[in-house]
Amino acid sequence: MVFRALRPEEIQSLRNLNLLFAEAFEDFESYQHNLPDDDYLRKLLARDNFIAMIAEEDGQLAGGLAAYVLDKFEQNRSEVYIYDLAVAEPFRRRKIATRLIENLKGIAREKNAWVIYVQADYEDEPAVRLYESLGIKEEVLHFDIPCTESTK
Repeated sequence: MVFRALRPEEIQSLRNLNLLFAEAFEDFESYQHNLPDDDYLRKLLARDNFIAMIAEEDGQLAGGLAAYVLDKFEQNRSEVYIYDLAVAEPFRRRKIATRLIENLKGIAREKNAWVIYVQADYEDEPAVRLYESLGIKEEVLHFDIPCTESTK
């Protein structure tokens, strides 16, 4: 199993990761509708504040994550937010998600991050168990505040 961050030229790999998220989360509307063009994805992959990491076995996408680096203002440090993380069905129960996060820690340290954080839905028991095994659970509320009429 190979774990690695995507480079700006690996647009198709990012598209494949996006499809994996659509399948894993059963949300094709969010992940496969109105897809960005190659130029957008190339620029996104080139940014210092975006991390796309994949796990591959024999050239097959096994899992991956998308994370954002958030620079802090109160101290000279940052935080890394795991926005999405999924493992393809045939590869589950092989510690791939754990290993993705362990590999992310190295990148996070390089980016002066002091913590990696992630959200999970209460009913997503496998995710909750995974994150509880890796970190400290905080009970918080999450609010979506629409920016436009179409996001309601």
